[in-house]
Formats: sequence, C-alpha cells, structure tokens
Amino acid sequence: MDNQENISDEYQPISMWGYLGYEILFAIPLIGFILLLVFSFGGTKNVNLRNFARSYILIAVIVVLLSIIVISSGISVFNSALY
Repeated sequence: MDNQENISDEYQPISMWGYLGYEILFAIPLIGFILLLVFSFGGTKNVNLRNFARSYILIAVIVVLLSIIVISSGISVFNSALY
C-alpha cells in the first residue's frame, strides 16, 4: 500500500526527478530567479518545495558572496603585482 495517498498536498514529498526538474528550472537566468522568489515566499502550498527554494536562494547568496571575495582579492593581488 502506498503511504503517499494519505499525505496531504501540503506535505507531499518531491521525487528525485522533481528535484532535478526544479534545479533545471531555477537555473534559467531570469525566469528561474522569478520562480525561485515566488516559490520561496509562498507561491506554493507544498512545504517541501518552499524549503527547497529557500535553500537554493541561500546557496546562491553564498556562492555570490564567495565569488565577490575571490574576485576582489584576485584583483588586489594583480594590482599589487603590477606596482
């Protein structure tokens, strides 16, 4: 017997293919970002999808911050090597 029949839509788990599909969807530059914000801030009733979108935003922010740190330190090292 399948236990997913007894779970409400709010707590319905996301399949592996669902996660892969959402990863690809969120990777689309403008549309993915808009959908990411919509899903993160209540555009879906599914708690699992909302939490996944929030974690995706957090990872994106961390990657952007680390990229800024690495690029700025690289620029400063390059500038100091020139002079």
